[in-house]
Amino acid sequence: GNPTGKTPTALNLAIRAGKAPVVVRVDGHSQLSGGYIEQAVTTLRRTGASNVGGMQVPVGTTPFEHAVAAATSSWMGTGGASYRTGGVEAEVDTVYLGVFDRAAIEAVGLFDKRLIRNQDYELNIRLRKAGGTVVFDPELWVGYTPRGSWKALAKQYFEYGQWKAEVLRLHPDSLKLRQVVPAIVTSILAVCTALGLLNQRLLGVPLAYGALVALATRKPRVAGVLATIHLAWGAGCWASVWRMISRAGSVFRQPR
Repeated sequence: GNPTGKTPTALNLAIRAGKAPVVVRVDGHSQLSGGYIEQAVTTLRRTGASNVGGMQVPVGTTPFEHAVAAATSSWMGTGGASYRTGGVEAEVDTVYLGVFDRAAIEAVGLFDKRLIRNQDYELNIRLRKAGGTVVFDPELWVGYTPRGSWKALAKQYFEYGQWKAEVLRLHPDSLKLRQVVPAIVTSILAVCTALGLLNQRLLGVPLAYGALVALATRKPRVAGVLATIHLAWGAGCWASVWRMISRAGSVFRQPR
């Protein structure tokens, strides 16, 4: 059992319960491509990688889920991450789920139990720092069901932003441009919208952002999903940064 109810703890317990030289992560309700494990293990051994994975393929059933699938498979929704948009076999910073060399992940300490989300990305950082590689194999894919409502989607990406900030605190050298953009966009839009009450010309910035997203997608629901992803992720990131600053401030204010 998993007394904490937390994903990384459950993953570590499952890994420690086995002895096989290869560890395959498969989350609930995942749909694996044909021959997924055999192909992944072949690539793992051929490349000598620490982790091999493929594409995360959203499989929607409702109009909203289809919109989320379109948004999260686009460059604007992902920043070009190969596990979202596809590509050729290559060494990458992370992949979806993963098929791991047991010795490699045990050597770096498995998943960080402090991270409710983004623990897979953080593990891949440590694998790469230890000299290992993470390989994207385009022959692999895993289907999953996207969030089915605006509220669920916003909550998901708010939490993604929160925990990405925590991972960046642990590994500041892992920062990628695609991770900075949503936080910057969110702060600019918030400032321009607030100051727009004093200077209406500043309202042109959020209007321009909305127009850009709308023109890029040409579908109102997909545009709304993209904006929700950007702003929820950015808000979560800034909320986490604010908590870090508050914690640091409280330490300095404590009596000596």
